[in-house]
Amino acid sequence: MSTLVLVRHGQARPFQKDSDRLSEAGEAQSLALGRFWKAAGMGFDEVHSGTLARHRRTQELVYEACCGLPPPRFDGDWNEYDADGVLHRLAPALGAADDRFASLREAFEQARGGPDQNRHFQRMFEVAMAAWQAGSIPADGVEPFADFEKRVTRALQGLMQASGNKRVAVFTSGGPIGLCVQRALGAPGKAFLDVNWRVRNTSLTEFVYSRERFTLDSFNVLPHLPAEQITFR
Repeated sequence: MSTLVLVRHGQARPFQKDSDRLSEAGEAQSLALGRFWKAAGMGFDEVHSGTLARHRRTQELVYEACCGLPPPRFDGDWNEYDADGVLHRLAPALGAADDRFASLREAFEQARGGPDQNRHFQRMFEVAMAAWQAGSIPADGVEPFADFEKRVTRALQGLMQASGNKRVAVFTSGGPIGLCVQRALGAPGKAFLDVNWRVRNTSLTEFVYSRERFTLDSFNVLPHLPAEQITFR
């Protein structure tokens, strides 16, 4: 059996124009993970990463703090779903078709920059993401859920087919982690989003696998961070 450790990237910069960049907190989280791996003598036979800037920078900082890891392999199949597309293309179309969702968007815009920003964003985004997953609102230029699911499954199956008593780490995002957990548990499709909302920055989710089996071993753990450094977005 092989072991797969999925690492969510460090905290990025939500609600900012350049959101695909780690915040200062995200950089500190990534360095802390690297120091933890070094102290624990953690080794991997392979390391993979998505190609987004927040994936690459998390990986770079972990490597800066933890020597001896193999060269990373970059694969866009591990990238996050198109959250910007959902927000800026699908959400307006959904708002035009659904007055209740339009009210959620308006409430978020009014709360933007204030202490309730995250709460109103989450209420709006959960509805938009459910519509995206269901495919109920077409939006030009937004990667469909079926395509997202297909590419993450392709990346995972590539690892499973090459299994052989390896330890593998992948730097990725909450969406692919949620999809892998849902698959391992054989849970309904909705579980993908339920899990996605709970994945914390630089958390570790571990599976054991072979060509035929894919089993969840631990979820969303943060042995390297004190409570005050834990973030979800």
